[in-house]
Amino acid sequence: MQETVRVKFDGFDAELREHLLGLRELILKVAAETPEIGELIETLKWGEPSYLPWKKNVGTTVRIGASKLKDYALFVHCQTTLIDDFRHMFPDEFYYEGNRGIHFEFGAPLDRERLKLLIGNALTYHLRKA
Repeated sequence: MQETVRVKFDGFDAELREHLLGLRELILKVAAETPEIGELIETLKWGEPSYLPWKKNVGTTVRIGASKLKDYALFVHCQTTLIDDFRHMFPDEFYYEGNRGIHFEFGAPLDRERLKLLIGNALTYHLRKA
């Protein structure tokens, strides 16, 4: 983990850190299982832990962080169709924030298999749109 990202995680309260590290683990797992993604860059964007393929024109950034709703969230670039596509596939399973994110309640179980689909689609977004 890059030092600036580690410092950011260390600054979160314990509950938030635990949940965000779980999302991070899922993002890294999807990347490892999807050869097209290749190596990931882990950095801070907009002050939040962010993940994107090292190779250009493969995918779009996935960010994770706290939200203003006092929960935690996974965000993608707002000019993609990712959240809208996901909302059409799973209209009632998640709390969506416009076209940029999905929110999760602390303590509620994550549908990891469906989230893997969203993460994989984000990290291969440009390949699929080509």
